[in-house]
Amino acid sequence: MRRMVLNAALGRTARARRDPAEALAAWRERLRATLDAAGVEPDAGDWAYAEDLGLLLQCFAAVPDLTPLGWTIQLRRAQQKFENRLRVKWIHAQNPLVAAAPVERPVFIVGLPRSAGALAHRVLAAAPGHRGPALWELRRTGLGRDAAAAVERETAALRRLAPGLHAVRPHWADRPEDSGEVMARTHAPLACAPLPEFRARLDQADPAGDYEHLKQVLQVLQYGEPPRRWILRSPWHTAHLDVIRQVFPDAVFVWTHRDPVFAVPSFCSVAEQLTALHCKEADPAAIGRAWLPVLADAVERGRKLRRALPEDAVVDVNHHRFTGYPHEFAPRLFERLGAPWTAADRNGLNAIVDDPSYRRDHRPALERYGLGKAEVAAAFGDYRQEVADLRG
Repeated sequence: MRRMVLNAALGRTARARRDPAEALAAWRERLRATLDAAGVEPDAGDWAYAEDLGLLLQCFAAVPDLTPLGWTIQLRRAQQKFENRLRVKWIHAQNPLVAAAPVERPVFIVGLPRSAGALAHRVLAAAPGHRGPALWELRRTGLGRDAAAAVERETAALRRLAPGLHAVRPHWADRPEDSGEVMARTHAPLACAPLPEFRARLDQADPAGDYEHLKQVLQVLQYGEPPRRWILRSPWHTAHLDVIRQVFPDAVFVWTHRDPVFAVPSFCSVAEQLTALHCKEADPAAIGRAWLPVLADAVERGRKLRRALPEDAVVDVNHHRFTGYPHEFAPRLFERLGAPWTAADRNGLNAIVDDPSYRRDHRPALERYGLGKAEVAAAFGDYRQEVADLRG
């Protein structure tokens, strides 16, 4: 009911989606005027980032059954992302020492979505010598703790509007979040609506600029703080292991693995909830058909790229073992990363395991998304056997 009322209230404003280029140009000019006054000039990379966001908005505007709420969410997110990027650039320009501090030995958690990446992120980031960027830090970089309250209001509103989404993919302002929050070239928006043109752009795009920006974000966040090891995650990092090592030469990857027969429908259920938030109708079968090749291609590309990496650059984690026996396998993960396992880490793991959301059993049927076990197995080739053979 809340969603229906809000869509009705936003209907008039959302008509602007028929000309998203005009809306995009307006906020770009406003931000440029602000930066000009501060003596900072956006470069080609900034405008390329803006162009990708602009294309994304145009693709959303072309979705026939896009809701006013869906359009408003995406417009605001594009605005926030670009504003955040330019704010980070301004901070770097004002204080060159920000960029002088290296981002050392970051850990990137990769693998299929819904394969315990979020759990590994929370466990690793909670260690005293580690740090995971919180959602509010990624959305309001450099604005201090006051920004956390604003982002918490946003996430609280989302929880009220989409309780089903929160049940399968919770968002908390103060918890470590997906690095895609600061990226323009990510597959994440495809979970919100059918966006074939944007998908085609992603297949051709060079993500290096996004990772350079991520590095700048981390440098802003770590400036003036005791040095800690960054713990980062996104399933969309899986297809870009080579680019990550170019930008972060000593990066280490934690690859979480899960049988795609279970991971694919679990992710499709998240995409279904996001689509229902953005569109008047959500077709589960269409979601399954769209996402199976995307997920399979990402895993296959990642498997090929890891062959060029040193053996100790990737730590493999089995979803079933890690979630089922966390007190046994979490210390092993720390050891593989060269990190001490302490009483504080054990207590932190206890708190995570005691969280009601940890034991939530969410196993939607593969058939709901128009897929069969044989079809998924064929798409992923011998990857299922690799997961089955994995002991760690």
